[in-house]
Amino acid sequence: MKEAVFPFTKFPGVDIVLGPEMKSTGEVMGIDRNMGLAYAKAQMAAQPPLPSKGNIFISVPDGAKSRAVEIARGFAELGFTLCATTGTAAALQAAGVPVKKLFKLGEGRPNALDMLKNGELAMVINTPHGKAAREDEVKIRSTASSSRVPVITTLRAAKASLEGIRALREHGLNVRTLQEHHAG
Repeated sequence: MKEAVFPFTKFPGVDIVLGPEMKSTGEVMGIDRNMGLAYAKAQMAAQPPLPSKGNIFISVPDGAKSRAVEIARGFAELGFTLCATTGTAAALQAAGVPVKKLFKLGEGRPNALDMLKNGELAMVINTPHGKAAREDEVKIRSTASSSRVPVITTLRAAKASLEGIRALREHGLNVRTLQEHHAG
């Protein structure tokens, strides 16, 4: 019998960025003494889990580029290949972080949508460029979500993802009951 596959996004094409109401609503939790492992566990429960390897697309607004550099450097040090459009790629290259430059959606190919549709991206870090989401951002985030690729929409979550992946590699995954956790 063939397994049924249900789309992850309830409303295809709708931006997945959460508003203030949903940011304060928790659906899952992860518990560990290590913050990175706790975050990784929460991502496993929420689905899709954080990747252990592969290509990461990163696109951040100008005001966030300097903060994104260290996060991107961390992913590169873990062996991920970074992909970015012109502005983010230039900021990463200027800081000595290796990055593969991609075209913006209307500029040509390869672009982030091509890579998502080809199953070539393991994660997307795409923070909104202002209050009104740009059409390309919405397409990338909704396609990633429907393709079951983790989508990170804040630098804070990107850093937590980096720490989670690093912690999984260093410590592995262990599961304890709540009683064991509280007993020490």
